This record gives sequence, structure tokens and C-alpha cells, in this order.
Amino acid sequence: MCFSPTSCPLAPTSVLPTTCCAAPTAMCRTLSTFPTTCLERAKEFKTRLGIFLHKSDLGSDNGNIYKFEWSNKHCKQSRNLSEDVLGWRESFDLLLSSKNGVAAFHAFLKTEFSEENLEFWLACEEFKKIRSATKLASRAHRIFEEFIRSEAPKEVNIDHETRELTRTNLQAATAKCFDVAQGKTRTLMEKDSYPRFLKSPAYQDLASQASATNASPSNCSLAEPLHT
Repeated sequence: MCFSPTSCPLAPTSVLPTTCCAAPTAMCRTLSTFPTTCLERAKEFKTRLGIFLHKSDLGSDNGNIYKFEWSNKHCKQSRNLSEDVLGWRESFDLLLSSKNGVAAFHAFLKTEFSEENLEFWLACEEFKKIRSATKLASRAHRIFEEFIRSEAPKEVNIDHETRELTRTNLQAATAKCFDVAQGKTRTLMEKDSYPRFLKSPAYQDLASQASATNASPSNCSLAEPLHT
């Protein structure tokens, strides 16, 4: 695995392992200038994040927007990433406001076969941004068919009354027609899945590593570049 000489090892440019065959030999030699503790921490941190990131593409209309985003510039940004990870346990709102948190939470939900709840919530968030009445109506029906109707491909766990209310709202679709269903799905995730996510060994391990990174930022300092 090869890191850019101007990048911190804690901020790999890609979640998936890559080879350095195409990189100049001199680039890979710069690894010898990195502190050993920093290189080891980079590998450990990436392994922990890999638990969440493996196949975590949401597969929605938004493509890869919610995939985990690594910083690839400086160690200060990697520390910010660590703070982001630790912030996920502060509140469910902070988790949902973090693209990295959403990707990690989605990967966790997939292990419980309940990722449809988050996907529906995200679809509703994107739905609210639509300004065209025609597109709004079209997208509303697509969301209903995918998540709300009985035996939908990704049917979310809502009561019959909410399902029928949402069906009625589609007759004159507005940006708020999924609000009730989205709210109940969010509450379900916050009270049920979110606590289990925080208690999961994967997140506990990840949070511990993030805490260690914050506690010793000096270990992630790059050596001064060599001048010839």
C-alpha cells in the first residue's frame, strides 16, 4: 500500500487497498521518513473503518454521496475525522449530519438487515430539496413504491394508519407528504438501532482508536521533506 508523500498515513486516498506499482519508486521511499507509530496507527485505523465501509454504498439515486469520505491532505484533517467519529455517540442528530457517520451507520444496519429505514430517511431528505412540482410527484410515487406500500422491495416498519395517510398525501404531493412516515422511521432508528450501533464492538473499537489519535496528535506529524 502506498501513501502520497504529502498525505498523512491516517488519511488514505481510498478505502480499498491499492498497489503502488504505478507510483514512482521515490514516492514509496518517503514512507521511511514517517514515524513508525504513525504508519502502524494508519493501518489499524483503516482496518477498523473497513469494518463499516465494506460494501456500504447506499445504492440510491445519489450514487456515492454517502460513502465514507477520507481526508487526503493533512494529519490535522485526520484528527478532525477522529473528532467526527467520537461525535457520533453524542447524539443521533450528529450522526445523521455526518456523511461519514451515515456511511458507517448504514453499513451497521446492513448487518441487521434493516438498512431500508435509513435509506428511506435519506430519500425523504433528498425529496424535500426538489422544486419542480412534476418531479416532486414522480419521485413521491417512486419512494412510496419502494419503501411504503405493503410488500414493497424495501418496506419500512410503519403502522397501517401512517401508510394510508402517506398514500392519501400522494394525491397532492408536497415536500411534506412523507413527514409522518419519515419521523416514525427516524424515531425507530434512534431508539432501537442507534444504541446498538454505539455498543457494537466495531464502533467501540473505532472510537477507542479515534480517542487515541486525538490524545497523541504529535505521533502523526510528518517528517520534514528532504531537500537535494
